[in-house]
Amino acid sequence: MPPMDGHNRELAANVHPPDWVNPRPQPRYNLVVIGAGTAGLVTAAGAAGLGAKVALVERHLMGGDCLNVGCVPSKAIIQSARVSAEVRDAHRFGVQTAVESPVDFAAVMERMRAIRSGISHHDSAERFRALGVDVFFGDARFTSRNCVEVGGQALRFSKAVIATGARPALPDIPGLEAAGYLTNETVFSLTECPSRMLVIGGGPIGCELAQAFQRLGSQVTLVERGDRVLPRDDSDAALVVADSLRRDGVSLVLGASIAHVVLVEGNKRAILGRDGGDRVIDVDAILVASGRRPNVEDLGLESAGVVYESRTGVQVDDFLRTTNPRIYAAGDVCMRYKFTHAAEAAARIVIQNALFGIAGKKNANALTIPWCTYTEPELAQVGLNEQEARDRRIAIDTIQVSMADVDRARTDGETEGFLKVHVKKGSDRILGATLVARHAGDLISEITLAMTAGVGLRTIADVIHPYPTHAEVVKKAADAYNRTRLTPLLKRVLATILRWQR
Repeated sequence: MPPMDGHNRELAANVHPPDWVNPRPQPRYNLVVIGAGTAGLVTAAGAAGLGAKVALVERHLMGGDCLNVGCVPSKAIIQSARVSAEVRDAHRFGVQTAVESPVDFAAVMERMRAIRSGISHHDSAERFRALGVDVFFGDARFTSRNCVEVGGQALRFSKAVIATGARPALPDIPGLEAAGYLTNETVFSLTECPSRMLVIGGGPIGCELAQAFQRLGSQVTLVERGDRVLPRDDSDAALVVADSLRRDGVSLVLGASIAHVVLVEGNKRAILGRDGGDRVIDVDAILVASGRRPNVEDLGLESAGVVYESRTGVQVDDFLRTTNPRIYAAGDVCMRYKFTHAAEAAARIVIQNALFGIAGKKNANALTIPWCTYTEPELAQVGLNEQEARDRRIAIDTIQVSMADVDRARTDGETEGFLKVHVKKGSDRILGATLVARHAGDLISEITLAMTAGVGLRTIADVIHPYPTHAEVVKKAADAYNRTRLTPLLKRVLATILRWQR
């Protein structure tokens, strides 16, 4: 994890101590967990807390992607990028700034490393040993249906959990390997800001880091083979994000792909294919953000009787059980939703089903999972969007409220975006929502809670929201639904009642 400054030395001492000695295995474990990312850590800690004998195996860094090369470092530099943009745009609020270029990129990255190392104690080997977990560092490999080998030691188990996560999927682009590239696993080791950066892929990681690096001083070009960024999200919301990227200066090249990459006098030259024509892009750094691939190789899954596929990962049923009933899986290695919070929720299900399934099993398909892309504005989604409803032939009614209609958004200068709430046609039952707004990731939880609890818009309309807040957008959507209930017949009935009261 370069650079090896004090922050990264502290990180390493916590998540992979150089002097760590693996313990002597117990005769048999209630649970062996392979992988110490979010899913593995939550599973191991939760099971140990309930009295189970647990072994946790990690080949690299405890904390997984989220702590080391994902959520924590990315959000730290995104926040620095937001502050930079606020300084740039301060004149909009009547504030004049004298600093023309306020970004110290090295300081931005050092702040990120300091935050990451400070958080790393929660995921440390010492902490988990104190929780009663036997922590093993090394490559885990199944040798049978009920045994894992690590560093020549056999860990026998009653149940096991595969939580090995995922890694960046690399596109097959001639010349890319020779030219050199960054992924989320290496980009946070930078100490100098690239003058020009090419981002391959317009998904969440690509959009977030393209905007952040543009705001921190790079000239960023983002190439996406589809006709829009964020293809899994609401198309109208994705357009809002795309417009914001362009305003920040990101060059978006859509409907194109990289045909090949060559080195020309020290520059990385990308030649576009498909609808990119003969366009050539010269850059100093290439960031690959074109998807994720599950870590299923070299685990001996065949010896364990676990069926998997290299692209989609370990095959699990509705209860996260693999084709070997002793073995479960959780997190990015097996799930469609590759988010930290989804991995945590899956881990809680695995603990219940693997150790206490006799008391009843939990169905992973019953989870209501929101997600958020942390661009500015943020784009948050839960449940169905309009296209998915059409694809599934589900009849819906949609209520839409503009952030420009929310007073607090106007006072804060954050009127960009909207909320869409989709309800089952003819009812107030919420089937999904999309929110594009600066605080969307925080605000979407109210709707997620309503969906999880089976609460509809009529109940939300009765909830008193503080004024003025951004959360009023949810209240406004609920009030808008209530107004749809005022049919012409109901209005005539109410009018008659009022006349009788004169």
